[in-house]
Amino acid sequence: MATAAEPIEQVKQRIDLIANTKAREEVEAGAKLIDVREPHEWDEAHLEDAVHVPQGELLERIGDVAPDHSERIVLYCRTDNRSSRAADALQDLGYENVSVMRGGIVSWQDDGFPVVAAHELTPEQRMRYSRHTLLPEIGVEGQVKLLNSKVLLIGAGGLGAPSAFYLAAAGVGTLGIVDDDVVDETNLQRQVIHTTDRVGMPKTASAKASIEALNPDVKVVEHRTRLNAENVLDIISDYDVLVDGADNFPTRYLLNDASVRLRTPVVSASILAFDGQVSTFVPYAGPCYRCLYPVPPPPEMAPSCGAAGVLGVMAGVMGLLQANEVIKLVTGVGEPLVGRLLLYDSLGTRFTELKVKRDPDCPICGDHATEIPESEMGKFPDYEAFCAGEPVLR
Repeated sequence: MATAAEPIEQVKQRIDLIANTKAREEVEAGAKLIDVREPHEWDEAHLEDAVHVPQGELLERIGDVAPDHSERIVLYCRTDNRSSRAADALQDLGYENVSVMRGGIVSWQDDGFPVVAAHELTPEQRMRYSRHTLLPEIGVEGQVKLLNSKVLLIGAGGLGAPSAFYLAAAGVGTLGIVDDDVVDETNLQRQVIHTTDRVGMPKTASAKASIEALNPDVKVVEHRTRLNAENVLDIISDYDVLVDGADNFPTRYLLNDASVRLRTPVVSASILAFDGQVSTFVPYAGPCYRCLYPVPPPPEMAPSCGAAGVLGVMAGVMGLLQANEVIKLVTGVGEPLVGRLLLYDSLGTRFTELKVKRDPDCPICGDHATEIPESEMGKFPDYEAFCAGEPVLR
């Protein structure tokens, strides 16, 4: 009997490896075909006539699947290593007529034979996203959700640059980018999506060039403008998740209020000097940005990065945490940062988590917030005045 430590080459010397064409003929003639891969692999693609029995369950279940020890059995896995060990174990149990399909389902698909797939990925996508689809929590279904998702990045700067790169690499199908700025030399210390030869180029165009070079699956939509009260609803209404990389409070409050009206999740982060913070706001499932910050801090308490400076890698850390939140929201896995504010101190390499509750008196998402009629949806207060501490009308 083989042990797990025995080299697979020795195991294969004791079993009958057959070509996929012969396996196909034998199955058509009545042989029992058994897929010994894991459930997430089966879900991705399997042979039409196969019975699924994961390798770890095979010896326990084989009596029910094939009670006749003389029955013709053909096993397969991804290549032919696991199925070879499984065949060897069945022979030790007394099964007399067991073979393994050489090259497994990889060889089968490479030769153009049909498979059953819950969701269709092209051969190129199966290869590109294989490390995602191997994860049971994501699998093919999660990857298809990513490919079908539409994510909007507010800003192609320090936070938007790493977020955009990794969301593109993950296969987010549509990435919208809102930014009216051009690439400047001072951006290159942290805005890694831009390059030296693109100084002076619109940031949306620079980001698009980098994303398309990384992953041609991704459609990039440029919104070469500044988000404002007149265009915010038209722009964000096309997207499933919003990534807030804005560098000013008026835009953050505008984005929050508009996203609550449309019930669109926002992943928000900010950085300054050596510190950063990130949270996820899902309207009515947790607090909104105004619950966390009912009023903006005074300017002297929140200087810009241009005035106070910022450690370049801080943008990468917090931007990637934003991308991670987006992937969780799209695929439905894990626990997003809803009702939690994650603080990062880069000098001490410390994360601190604070609980944030929804404010029942919040004027935007609270229990007594006034529902916005359709005719008023596009009207917003003066956020510049609000952030300057001046009284404003809703």
